[in-house]
Amino acid sequence: MSAMQDILQILAESAAARTERAKRLRSPESVRRDAEAMPKGSFRFENALHTDDIAFICECKKASPSKGLIAPDYPYLKIAQEYENAGADCISVLTEPERFLGSDRYLAEIAAAVSLPCLRKDFTVDPYMIYEAKLLGASAVLLICAILDKPALTEYHNIAESVGLSALVEAHDEKEIEAAAEAGARIIGVNNRNLRDFSVDPQRAGSLRKYAPADVLFVVESGMRTPADIQSARDAGADAVLIGETLMRADDKAAMLRYLKGESQ
Repeated sequence: MSAMQDILQILAESAAARTERAKRLRSPESVRRDAEAMPKGSFRFENALHTDDIAFICECKKASPSKGLIAPDYPYLKIAQEYENAGADCISVLTEPERFLGSDRYLAEIAAAVSLPCLRKDFTVDPYMIYEAKLLGASAVLLICAILDKPALTEYHNIAESVGLSALVEAHDEKEIEAAAEAGARIIGVNNRNLRDFSVDPQRAGSLRKYAPADVLFVVESGMRTPADIQSARDAGADAVLIGETLMRADDKAAMLRYLKGESQ
């Protein structure tokens, strides 16, 4: 087992155990019924990525497996509101509690406090988690090709669709991009971070753009620190970028976002 499969496997197994605990508190039937009873909505997340220029998905993240604790002081509502005021298009919220120190509560409160569509950033391994995301106020869920086989990927994408959630389908190579497209993905993300050794290559995702269908929204994730990195993603044909650590480590997150957007130097 590779290091990438190893860390993803640990995170996937943790998510499965967490979901089983949640099911004992609230039945799958109840969660599904309540999610399906909500207004379906208009796929706000993917609609927000259709912009004249590259769109920005800004992340609220307290910690990560590769970097440890990123934000000891984590005023997540203030951060989300700063992102919105500075021109973010969407917000990504980590809900994974063990390695990323996330919480479902962070997502629910952020989604209620801002007008931007929110992505539930977690390791989706059960349909239950998709219905949960809907109930928490998310507009999108993350589906990772490396932890879902093709039948599950297709099933989960269809479930998300059925309740009006967009799915950001994350791929790491040409084969996974193909699987994402076959599952019906309308948004494919490629991570610049190599999860085998956690090294970052800002050009990696862009080099894979050609393997995704032209009409699919393409998101470059991780490792972008400068306007030049954003320009590289733009030049490669990306529709959006997902920025996490660079923003989370900035003292003035609004100023950093404006800098990355090329609005100030």
